[in-house]
Amino acid sequence: MAAQDFLVELGTEELPPKALRKLSTAFTRGIEEGLKQAGLGYEAIKSYAAPRRLAVQITGLASEQEDQAVERKGPAVQAAFDADGNPTKAAQGFARSCGVEVSELETLEQGKGAWLVYKSVTPGQPTAALLPDIVDQSLTQLPIPKRMRWGDSRTEFVRPVHWLVMLYGSEVIDCELLGLRSGRETRGHRFHFNQSISLANAAEYVDLLRNTGYVIADFDERQSLIQKQVEEVAASIKARAVVSDDLLDEVTALVEWPVALMGRFDDEFLKVPAESLVSSMKEHQKYFHMVDDTGALLPHFITISNIESKDPQQVISGNEKVIRPRLADAKFFYDNDLKTSLADKRERLKPVVFQAKLGSLYDKTQRIGSIAAQIASLIDADTHHARRAGELSKADLPSDMVLEFADLQGTMGQYYARHDGEHSDVCAAQFEQYLPRFAGDQLPETLIGCAVSLADKLDTLVGIFGIGQPPSGNRDPFALRRATLGVLRILVEKELSFDLRPVLYHCVEAYQQAGIQLPSDPTVDNTVDKLVDSILEFMLERFRSWYQDQGIDVEVFLAVRALSPTNPLEFDQRVNAVNHFRSLDASSTLAAANKRVSNILAKAQDANLPSEIDPDLLEQGAEQALYDTLREKQSEVAPLLRNGDFQQVLVSLSVLKEPVDSFFDAVLVNAEDDKVRRNRHALLRQLRNLFLEVADISLL
Repeated sequence: MAAQDFLVELGTEELPPKALRKLSTAFTRGIEEGLKQAGLGYEAIKSYAAPRRLAVQITGLASEQEDQAVERKGPAVQAAFDADGNPTKAAQGFARSCGVEVSELETLEQGKGAWLVYKSVTPGQPTAALLPDIVDQSLTQLPIPKRMRWGDSRTEFVRPVHWLVMLYGSEVIDCELLGLRSGRETRGHRFHFNQSISLANAAEYVDLLRNTGYVIADFDERQSLIQKQVEEVAASIKARAVVSDDLLDEVTALVEWPVALMGRFDDEFLKVPAESLVSSMKEHQKYFHMVDDTGALLPHFITISNIESKDPQQVISGNEKVIRPRLADAKFFYDNDLKTSLADKRERLKPVVFQAKLGSLYDKTQRIGSIAAQIASLIDADTHHARRAGELSKADLPSDMVLEFADLQGTMGQYYARHDGEHSDVCAAQFEQYLPRFAGDQLPETLIGCAVSLADKLDTLVGIFGIGQPPSGNRDPFALRRATLGVLRILVEKELSFDLRPVLYHCVEAYQQAGIQLPSDPTVDNTVDKLVDSILEFMLERFRSWYQDQGIDVEVFLAVRALSPTNPLEFDQRVNAVNHFRSLDASSTLAAANKRVSNILAKAQDANLPSEIDPDLLEQGAEQALYDTLREKQSEVAPLLRNGDFQQVLVSLSVLKEPVDSFFDAVLVNAEDDKVRRNRHALLRQLRNLFLEVADISLL
């Protein structure tokens, strides 16, 4: 079958830089899916994306679909003809729906029956006829949250569109999309080559744009070039450029012909916290900053120009003039903020609402201080410093610097606390209270920072659940899922061991002491207990996806979840112990035995089983052997359980495989003698309870 290269390019006004890569990927995937559904084969597919264009190039795209065999099954032969062999209405109706006579239908025999069938071959359609709908469908499905219109057109897209290229080989695919007629003319760089470029065929797209139009259409190629240029410029002054992935993506989406240039700012601005300078350069100007060997900020920046200037110094001077007032503003805000202490700034939180039903941010810091102090007592940290750090935790929010640079919350609090002479742990906690901010982010390093971060997140969880607004579906305005994962990560990865339940009760009490009744419906009995239970249920359920990401089967999670341990570190230790237990040869047998024991005890429904086993009622050697082994193991695992060594507990219990197998092979559990039967049930209950010290392995 013949094949040609295919190119579609949509020319637009400047596309949203933070969304460009996502739009390009979605456009390509949509076309891929359309080709798959149409049964059109190809050799390779490639995305192209620049500020003013989205394009897809397909190599070796088949010229037409393969012929499709069609087979429709009709009524059974027995129902298709009457006793005289004449076609019934069922046969006639089926033939009519297929557009043929009954005589043209075939008979299909399957098993003991036979049916009428219609068989035909549908010729494959030309690729050129299918591509417009495939491209249109992909454009329609692009992830564009808000589309716009332009001019007097009713057409909608993320930005106004100005040209459309649709080439199959050297032929234009004649169609209309987004109000544009397709053609073969693309356009070059807005400044270097602001003209139309006629494409002879789809294959020359990339080279012609680069060599004639001053446009590097390949997003990844532009990005690699920018990275290389930035590193070379930094190396020229023996510095290191700090290149974050998000800024690199954004800058790549802003330029078609990247040229890295280095500018400078006055040394006096280095007296301002480096984070504020970096924020100003990165967020407002899209500059890359540079640091020396020690990580200290240097008074230089790198900007990526979209033109290759004949006088680059003019471009550099222009950027230096632009950045100077922004850095001057940062210096002014910082100097002004230092005139008042962090404690004084906290007073300005009183009119700032945290949540309409949950008081002000000032109230929240009061609760955070109380909760952080309690947590500190549980993790052997200084309770005084924890309370102080919690009370100051949001005090930098009304500062001039944070009001201008919102991403510096916590960071500036750390600087202001240090300036005020607060304890080093209190200072560190001002930044660490927000950690972790996202998946994979760093955790607090200090115990005080851990206590304040945990207190902040738990206070929010209790408050939002308490007013009856837990997350539902995709709705999670207070990011409670993220907060919960942050709590779990801190407790597990920092190996902080304590029970969440009493801490959650303390959180409720902190609200009540401030005059806020939780939960909000006081008429229901035991509402505080139910509130705490619902929060714990929500939090522990977050472990499910946590372990799935680690490749741990959900049944391992469920085996531990069945016990509802409310100490997250202990929960994690149990899961890891059960996961290791599954690798042992005895695991499947003991899991099955536990399930059998569970079923036996459930059916027995005897709540008054003896607490102790009567050795005189052990009639069989197998039950005596199981009894002796259980007593030995109970003594052996007791210290292991006290030390939380759950993995070694299960390893130790794995030797029960043989006596358990022998017991079930030789002993009739439900003996006729009531005392013997109850004694055997009690023996099995001890066996099950021993495993339940770690997890319910019957669920494996």
